[in-house]
Amino acid sequence: MTDPVYVTDALIAEDIEAYLARHEQKSLLRFITCGSVDDGKSTLIGRLLYDSKMIFEDQLAALEADSRRVGTQGQEIDFALLVDGLAAEREQGITIDVAYRFFTTEKRKFIVADTPGHEQYTRNMVTGASTADLAVILIDARKGVLTQTRRHSFLAHLLGIRHIVLAVNKMDLVGYDKGVFDRITLAYRAFASEIGITNFTAIPISGFKGDNIAAASANTPWYKGPALIEHLEGVEVAAQREVEKEFRMPVQWVNRPNLDFRGFSGLIAGGRVRPGDAVRVLPSGKTTRVGRIVTLDGDLDEAAAGQSVTLTLTDEIDCSRGDVIAAADAPPEVADQFEATLVWMADEAMIPGRAYWLKLGTQSVSATVQAPKYEINVNTLDHLATKTLDLNGIGVVEVSTDKPIVFEAYADNRALGGFILIDKLTNATVAAGMLHFSLRRAQNVHWQATDIDRDMRADMKNQRPALLWFTGLSGSGKSTIANLVEKKLHRMNRHSFLLDGDNVRHGLNRDLGFTEADRIENIRRVGEVAKLMSDAGLIVITAFISPFRAEREMVRAMLPEGEFLEIFIDTPLEEAEKRDVKGLYKKARAGQLKNFTGIDSPYEAPENPEIRIDTTAMTPEQAADAIIDRLLG
Repeated sequence: MTDPVYVTDALIAEDIEAYLARHEQKSLLRFITCGSVDDGKSTLIGRLLYDSKMIFEDQLAALEADSRRVGTQGQEIDFALLVDGLAAEREQGITIDVAYRFFTTEKRKFIVADTPGHEQYTRNMVTGASTADLAVILIDARKGVLTQTRRHSFLAHLLGIRHIVLAVNKMDLVGYDKGVFDRITLAYRAFASEIGITNFTAIPISGFKGDNIAAASANTPWYKGPALIEHLEGVEVAAQREVEKEFRMPVQWVNRPNLDFRGFSGLIAGGRVRPGDAVRVLPSGKTTRVGRIVTLDGDLDEAAAGQSVTLTLTDEIDCSRGDVIAAADAPPEVADQFEATLVWMADEAMIPGRAYWLKLGTQSVSATVQAPKYEINVNTLDHLATKTLDLNGIGVVEVSTDKPIVFEAYADNRALGGFILIDKLTNATVAAGMLHFSLRRAQNVHWQATDIDRDMRADMKNQRPALLWFTGLSGSGKSTIANLVEKKLHRMNRHSFLLDGDNVRHGLNRDLGFTEADRIENIRRVGEVAKLMSDAGLIVITAFISPFRAEREMVRAMLPEGEFLEIFIDTPLEEAEKRDVKGLYKKARAGQLKNFTGIDSPYEAPENPEIRIDTTAMTPEQAADAIIDRLLG
């Protein structure tokens, strides 16, 4: 591919260094194009690339050849051909991903995200909008405001985009009728006010013809506003707003090339910082001052939002990746329970109570999400009762993390308020979220330190705490073997306690059923109880089907390394059914018992258990002896 053609800039030929210096100082605007299917997003982006002169010679030749082939000339060419991937989209009949494009004008640099119009690709639209300063919402002048217009407007507002352009496209197909433009603008204004969009800029355009893209069009003499590129060049970008806020810098890594230097590197998320400024390191709350602001080009006297720098501190205090260095007198909050809006992005529905990895900036913690308070119907704005969120569902939820995180409301700071959830087993991103506020109970509840710790309790019992977690199908022999293990430990004067699945459901978990969500909550509660018992110095034995790997790993994470022993009672389904002493399999096969593991509810066998017991090859006595040998060996 040849070099770009810049037709209008004489400076590039006269003084390349001056041109590059000027180009480097340009501000960057990230924006997104969205709207319904076939509203002309790709064509508009192609036109922006063409009219800004960011077009390559071989691309131009191809476009001209295409225009000659179809019998068109001049401006009447398919500008969507400038957007890579269009051929694949046409072949498959869908828009397959978010396409990012870069272009520049004399005044500003731009990154534009072309997002899909189909409802099933809402997650792609969220991805593109999460870093955008502005949204260009296209409307086909022939169709007016559609469902996806409302959906994308709602999402853009939800994701904190402050600048909205209503681009009424294909005006050439309605004869540049001012009445059509006015009716669409009025209809959109009525909807926008309902969702909190108080200001937007409406522009009549034709991406195909070029009307009001780079310059005012003679075809719309009744329109007195700016052309699209002129408007894009003038709006305020997020980085300009963030500079005026309080200083925050999430620490990405600790830079220590030698013993004489210890720096903390990251991207400044808000405010300004200077050497000598008082700062607070969170979540510890320790205060110190900034020593130096270090960059590859030398030390700075000041740094601001949007810059990546390395800070040195005047005191040797604990600070690591995931911490936040902030203005000492105006720090962000620290909490472990929140209300948030969640956009579900996975094909599998959200499972309340399941533990996911939560990533917020440079922080990574384990988090659980409760059943939604409500789901938002973005077409009607109604709040709907629901127990979960399906693909592209948007709801308000409560989130709990396993340790406090540093945050601000998403409306105030995207970097410290926006997060993603990651499935612990597949590492797939399943949701994007926006924090609203911490829950008051999270601020009022603090961990009470005690003088007697778990090691002292274990020493008094002359044993090492452990959690023997038996898992397997119903009828596999878990309870039988667990009971034998406890009897043998009792004869050895070991202090133990057996938590059996059926027994626990008579009291602690009597309110839970056997749905997937209830099974997860069942295991979470048992895990918390087992953790308390192990803190007491006991050897805890549990016998639960615990069908899901994610929840077994959640319990493992509650305990110190090495204390959780997963014991897989490996009994084939056919053998378990033969035993069926409770008659449960017979009822499940007859449809009288729903959500029964192994029949109409899945069982995820352990992949790497500490102990595997093959009950077709070992007696219960032999199995109990093998488990005790592993425990005490």
